[in-house]
Amino acid sequence: MKVRRHPPHPRAAVLVLHGGQAKSERPARPWQLAALRMGPVVRAVTAGLPHQDILVAQVRYRVRGWNGDRADPAHDTLRALDALAELTGSVPTVLLGHSMGGRAALRAAGHPLVTGVVALAPWWPPGEPVEQAAGRHVVALHGERDHVTSPTETADCVRRAREAGAARAGMAVIAGGDHGMLRRHGLWHDMAAALVAHLLDPGSSPDSLPAGGYGVGEVPVL
Repeated sequence: MKVRRHPPHPRAAVLVLHGGQAKSERPARPWQLAALRMGPVVRAVTAGLPHQDILVAQVRYRVRGWNGDRADPAHDTLRALDALAELTGSVPTVLLGHSMGGRAALRAAGHPLVTGVVALAPWWPPGEPVEQAAGRHVVALHGERDHVTSPTETADCVRRAREAGAARAGMAVIAGGDHGMLRRHGLWHDMAAALVAHLLDPGSSPDSLPAGGYGVGEVPVL
């Protein structure tokens, strides 16, 4: 785990997870494209935090791939959460993950620290487990033109998470958005920052999803 912002007495935390590959045992490195892509997101989220005493950190994976049943990034995320608990105590934590990182975030949602998951263009294949999200907030953004992961599969996962008892679950589609969050990048960054801020402090940060974004029916398009 790499701490990016460490206030003396954190009241909450954000843990960021970058993407990767379906299969790869090559060592993960901070200069790989999937990791670098999250730099602007981390900066936007940090600038938009509702309070100064919120810790921001990034998970460091051991390898680049998910690797089937091994689910390596999910285990790395759980280890990072354990390390975070030792560092800060029991503080409410939001997981922010892109692509494979969104899958790892959802898998780790049952950890005692986790109160919410914000997933950007997540890789949530059919049948992805959701029971661990009970009592948590699960929010996803997906690009309309994503040809790597599926907005339809994301919508189905959100629906199943809601049915499994998520405290709140919903998604929105970024019109014209792509998997790499390059098209309309400003909206991706602004929405990620607003969603994280709202989950950390709903009272001071308004919900940035349109009305109905968490309900049953048509997914809103931004």
